[in-house]
Amino acid sequence: ELWHSFVGWTLDHGFGGLENLSLIPGCVGAAPMQNIGAYGVEQDQCFAYLDAINLRTGESRRFEREECAFGYRESIFKRDLKGQFAIVRVAYRLSRHHHVLHTDYGAIRDVLEKKGITHPDIHDVSDAVIAIRSSKLPDPNVTGNAGSFFKNPVISAEQFSVLKEKYPAIPGYAQPDGSVKVAAGWLIELCGLKGYRQGDAGVHSLQALVLVNHGTATGKEILQLSAFIQSQVYNTFQIPIEPEVNVW
Repeated sequence: ELWHSFVGWTLDHGFGGLENLSLIPGCVGAAPMQNIGAYGVEQDQCFAYLDAINLRTGESRRFEREECAFGYRESIFKRDLKGQFAIVRVAYRLSRHHHVLHTDYGAIRDVLEKKGITHPDIHDVSDAVIAIRSSKLPDPNVTGNAGSFFKNPVISAEQFSVLKEKYPAIPGYAQPDGSVKVAAGWLIELCGLKGYRQGDAGVHSLQALVLVNHGTATGKEILQLSAFIQSQVYNTFQIPIEPEVNVW
């Protein structure tokens, strides 16, 4: 089941909760593994349970939300149980009325204001997210890409305060534990790497978080580029960034 098709189905039926996750590529079964998220929302906020097949025994097992050990782009299926289960069913608990909208993250509110929408509904938020993603992300039919390659790093409030003095425009999002999440794409762009290329391996010219293949770049060359980006960001900001993707 394609994720975006599923989100579209929920919107068509008036169910709220997943509108911020519109146009994320991939399948529903992979969503819990990565704990996909975008624009202030992660799938575990609406997650109820999943059923998975043990690849060794063939037995089915139900995992409740707590058992999945969700984190930022993490789950138990990327760590302790990596490669051991095939996710075959996912259940979500969505709102039918009085939807809680998340419009403060990224450029959603700006898009809504430009459209003159002062009282958005779930469809308006989804449309805004689709417009933003479409404007910044490469079309895979035109340019091969590895999607958002790095996680947004989480740093201490003290470190963020120091960086804020030096870089007033740095975007930061306060976390419940007092830490601050910063935008990896912003860090990469400030290092002058937006649109950067090493042969056919490159950084997308519109979204620095995305690595692209301009032609014949190999997986090894993409990894070499990612390592270079990590070193440049660390040397500039003393912030380590780690891949969001699985490397095979």
